[in-house]
Amino acid sequence: MKKFTLTLCSVSLVALTACTDPAYVTGDGGGNKTVNGAIIGGILGAGLSAATKNDPLIGAAVGAGAGALIGNNLAKQEAELRAQLDDDVRIENTGDRLILTMPQDILFDVDSANVSASLTDDLGKVASSVNQYPDTTVQILGHTDNTGSAEHNKGLSQRRANAVADVLMDGGVPFGRIEAIGRGEDQPIASNLDDAGRRQNRRVEIVILPNATT
Repeated sequence: MKKFTLTLCSVSLVALTACTDPAYVTGDGGGNKTVNGAIIGGILGAGLSAATKNDPLIGAAVGAGAGALIGNNLAKQEAELRAQLDDDVRIENTGDRLILTMPQDILFDVDSANVSASLTDDLGKVASSVNQYPDTTVQILGHTDNTGSAEHNKGLSQRRANAVADVLMDGGVPFGRIEAIGRGEDQPIASNLDDAGRRQNRRVEIVILPNATT
């Protein structure tokens, strides 16, 4: 346990040093996201090695390297998608995943699960990007506001997630890399008490997750 604790301290110290290195500081924060990936990878690598009775220092080093690579790839993919997609698509890079949020008002007509022709092109670009980064999986999360019954909203959100998944698969993304999930009204990001809030809650999120390295 002492060895493991010291290893974590070592990883943290290296990571903190990297964060203060000017080479890691960029105008768009991309370098910091790479460091975040290295920190996460280093800690997980150390934990995995300790759990399997291997040298946690080696595991931390390997994990940090893998995490930095993941961070680099996500930053690169984020920049490419921002240059390609419509401004209505919001992109968030958390350091360990990309989250693309598309308002359902522009994706679908009211109470419909047919993808708007105007967004098909953007989804095709997302599919192309996903194909260029094969070591990832994609979660498609459908969300609604609380208008109507919870059961109806759950079914509608699932149909809409499935519809987006179908477009990505038409773009060449393998079925096995995609998971479509309908969240219904259960995860609002704004108040459902006014039109503006309900509009934010009606959304589809495409989450691009790097596969765990072994």
